[in-house]
Amino acid sequence: MKRLFSILAIAGIMAFGTVNANAYTTTSAAAIVATVTQADPATADELGFHQELKKRFIEGGPGFMGIVLLCLILGLAIAIERIIFLNLSTTNTKKLTQNVEDALASGGVEAAKEVCRNTKGPVASIFYQGLDRTDEGIDAAEKAVVAYGGVQMGQLEKNVSWISLFIALAPMLGFMGTVIGMIQAFDKIEAANDMQPSLVAGGIKVALLTTVFGLIVAIILQIFYNYIIAKIDSIVNDMEDASITLMDLLIRNKK
Repeated sequence: MKRLFSILAIAGIMAFGTVNANAYTTTSAAAIVATVTQADPATADELGFHQELKKRFIEGGPGFMGIVLLCLILGLAIAIERIIFLNLSTTNTKKLTQNVEDALASGGVEAAKEVCRNTKGPVASIFYQGLDRTDEGIDAAEKAVVAYGGVQMGQLEKNVSWISLFIALAPMLGFMGTVIGMIQAFDKIEAANDMQPSLVAGGIKVALLTTVFGLIVAIILQIFYNYIIAKIDSIVNDMEDASITLMDLLIRNKK
């Protein structure tokens, strides 16, 4: 529940900033377009990247562009929450293993469990579950480690599927905007019964802009998605290696 609130809070902050920015962007982009059309055409090349991006976003229309922007905001909110959670879940496995081994040698299982309780991260939680089942035998401890490892893996991968959904959804919405823009352009040709370029240029430009922004959103989210997947794989590998080491420690401790 706390993670849901954090995602909503991040999305709300980003959306609030976007609304304020768009209120300014709408007027500034309109002024930029008017200035460029009235001034010399060479001034269009002098626009900064951000001004050009704002102008193109406004020209794309509020319908599909707003939905694509919402995909970006929600996707980034989930990605940021996952990155924070994964970084907090990262543990120095070698140090933890050494501390647990020293605790087992000096104070027994209870001392090792106390070390795990004072350490954050999924590896420490798995260690605790295995140590807590040592009285029932090595097999019971191994089963507990495997079962709780699956639970921890599910926690690491939570909400990641939503990012992949937004990665797929953003370009699809862009392509839909392209198709609708092309249909509108042909409707204008049919209504005017004339094939003048000025009739269809605006509709085609809007159609292409929705596709471009949809692809940009997908690329941005794909970078975050790949980083998150790589981070999850790294933590899972540490969990598996640490689980094997824990079993070896328990077997030696039993002897």
